[in-house]
Amino acid sequence: MRFLLGIFACAATIILLPANARADEFDSAGVKIHYVVRGQGDPVILIHGLYSSAAMNWGLPGINAELARHFQVIAFDNRGHGQSGKPEAEDQYGVAMVEDVVRLMDHLHVAKAHVVGYSLGGMITMKLLTLHPERVSSAVLGGMGWMKQDSGLDRIWTIMQPRNSGTVPIACLHGMAKLGVTEEQVKAIHIPVTVIVGDHDPCRQMYVAPLTRIRPDFPVHIIPNAGHLNCILQPDFKAQLKAALGVR
Repeated sequence: MRFLLGIFACAATIILLPANARADEFDSAGVKIHYVVRGQGDPVILIHGLYSSAAMNWGLPGINAELARHFQVIAFDNRGHGQSGKPEAEDQYGVAMVEDVVRLMDHLHVAKAHVVGYSLGGMITMKLLTLHPERVSSAVLGGMGWMKQDSGLDRIWTIMQPRNSGTVPIACLHGMAKLGVTEEQVKAIHIPVTVIVGDHDPCRQMYVAPLTRIRPDFPVHIIPNAGHLNCILQPDFKAQLKAALGVR
């Protein structure tokens, strides 16, 4: 797993921006957030997973480029990741990562957007749906479902240790516990939500199954022969993502 992440990281460093893309950064309450905007149309915000970056999660699999044929795609590096700032305090993560999305939208004068989150990005997206539903047109959770607040699944993050040479501050892992949401909050979501998950992804049972029990109306698409890390590389993931965003 670390080997695969290492390959992704090396490849991400040599990705060149296409002519129709622009990279920039902005100050999000004192933390630098790096982002790339590409394409035209309705805005779609892409939120990457833990130990990843916008380039690794969305650029390498070609998802950014494919969606930019239909949308204005906004992909950013979460705080603690990639080219964004990496604060060390735990109160700088969790809900602060959700607020980064809103501040980025404000910075780009985007009132409302489709939001796609993978893994940690899915946790951020779910929390965003409960805190700022008025900013979301639709949501796609990739490799993620529902992390229940005040459950074992959220508290376990408070004791997690980094698994790869400290490239992401441990405060980020511990802060993830604050991304949990309650059952009442999930049931109150009125925005279209689609889930895409690999058939071998452990998050399918840990997070997606609990979500489908209380929100059976959320479509769930299972990607065959896919785990957590390689699901985004599968052609069917890209096809299901486009379909969830209304591209036929």
